Amino acid sequence: MQRMLGHLVGRNRFAARSLRSRLVIYLMIGCLLPLLLVGIVTYSSIYSILTGKIQSGISASLQQESASLENTINNLDFASKQFALDGQIVDEVSSFLQEKQIYKKSQIMASINEKMNLVTFTNPYLGLTAYVLPGAEDQILFTNLSMSSDFNRSKLPKFMSYNGADYFGPHKTMYKDGSNIVFSGLRVVRAEGKQEVFIYLETNYNLFRKIISEQSYGMKVNHLLINENGEIAYMDDDNLPAGIQSLSWDQSTDIYQEYKGFHLFRYASPQGWELITAVKKSTFNSEIYSWITKMIVLAVSTLLFAGLLAYLIWRQVYKPLRKVNVEIVRMAENRTTPVSFTNVVEFDLVLNNFQMMKTQVNDLIDAVAHNEKQKGQFEIEKLLSQINPHFLHNTLNTVQWLARLNGQKEIDKLVTLLVKVLHYNLGKQSLIVTIGDEIEALQHYMELQRIRYDYEFEFHVDVEESTSFVAVPRFLLQPIVENAIYHGISERNGRVQVMIRSVGTDHVKLSVEDNGAGIEPDAIEKLLNDDEGTKRRGLGIGLSYVNRMLKQFYGAEVQFDIQSEPGVGTQVTIVIPRKSKEEFDD
Repeated sequence: MQRMLGHLVGRNRFAARSLRSRLVIYLMIGCLLPLLLVGIVTYSSIYSILTGKIQSGISASLQQESASLENTINNLDFASKQFALDGQIVDEVSSFLQEKQIYKKSQIMASINEKMNLVTFTNPYLGLTAYVLPGAEDQILFTNLSMSSDFNRSKLPKFMSYNGADYFGPHKTMYKDGSNIVFSGLRVVRAEGKQEVFIYLETNYNLFRKIISEQSYGMKVNHLLINENGEIAYMDDDNLPAGIQSLSWDQSTDIYQEYKGFHLFRYASPQGWELITAVKKSTFNSEIYSWITKMIVLAVSTLLFAGLLAYLIWRQVYKPLRKVNVEIVRMAENRTTPVSFTNVVEFDLVLNNFQMMKTQVNDLIDAVAHNEKQKGQFEIEKLLSQINPHFLHNTLNTVQWLARLNGQKEIDKLVTLLVKVLHYNLGKQSLIVTIGDEIEALQHYMELQRIRYDYEFEFHVDVEESTSFVAVPRFLLQPIVENAIYHGISERNGRVQVMIRSVGTDHVKLSVEDNGAGIEPDAIEKLLNDDEGTKRRGLGIGLSYVNRMLKQFYGAEVQFDIQSEPGVGTQVTIVIPRKSKEEFDD
């Protein structure tokens, strides 16, 4: 016998060691093999995928910058036409040049300055604006900002000619106190006289810096702006290889090529200029290098995770003899906890049968509890379905719109409140709501009742803020307040007060109090057990519903008390445990 036991122990030890080794090997293969296959399959395509993604992003940013620059030129073109071709302001400029009287010239100057300020104010992309008379002793006729007196159009770097005007830049602003880089435009004004008058406009002081920026690319890029003559008008990095601007592109629509360690992206504008974005290959491939690094880190992490997982499984697998006893003891403590198997066939057979028995017992217990809960929910849903809510809502909405069309504000208000009350009471939302939701619906209902009773009673709500998110069954307070209205309004001024307070950290106290005539003890008992009497008034849900609902959801944990004194009033107090929506099985 001892030899047989020893033989079995020896076999179990051998099997355990073999199983442990197999677990480690299988987990390593299971974790690393998919990663290795994915790496091999994607390695050949990831470069093209990421390259296409990066190229698309750079091209999109380049298109955005180019569109902004084109809009800038078009904006300067439009504004210069306003100043140079508009009849009224051009006539005033001509009158100013021909007028001899200083007073009239000052009036004309004021009018021109006013129009200039109006245009520049309504166009935030404009900066310095001035009428210039080249060759005159004081060549700056009018300007909205202080302009340098040494203005000379021949010194400005010409960018392009477009729609009858010359455009310059990027260059330093002619604003006397500024040093920003701007684009500018110069157009001849159709003024009378022999001397040519020009309108000179610049872009806003920081517009060029916003347009030409590497922030939208997400990486280090370099810009080259080439004018209509093929010359570099702007370059933000002097270390770029020479000859980029003179590269030959196969077609006017070509947008990409490589040149001396740089990726070049080009946009050729219909206005005659080009914008080129240059990206170093090392910067361009940084995302690919990052992907490779992440794959290596992922592989190492997966290997470590596989080793840790193998160790954890090994610790959980080898508990055969004491496992059956542990599971039997745990059955009494927690019947829903699933059985943990030992991965040993003989013990797993016993535990599997035990699990089947445990599951059957749990199913029977859950079925009984579910049937009891379904019975209560069906009773509640039966009350809620006594009125066709869809038809009623549509009818009330029609009445509401008719009231609004005919200016009946009181009827509109009354129907609006009634729709909100019915939407809450007859809606399809959960049977479990928060105290905040219940109080909001209660206030709509009480406002409706106060209108009905011509504001003969007062209604006060005092809710502790920390209780607003406590979950309660729907319609918990409304039947109690309804009862207070019917039994609590006396000949003197009536008052209904709702107060909600925390009781310790685990309970909430809900109180409804009125100053009515009070209720006799036998009448209280009838209210708690009589459904037929409540169906004939209000919403048809009475205190008996509240009593049954509290027992349904809270059982013995609830305290429901009614205190009434004839001639003084009635106070209904409910103390419930503090719960959240997730703690209810709605």
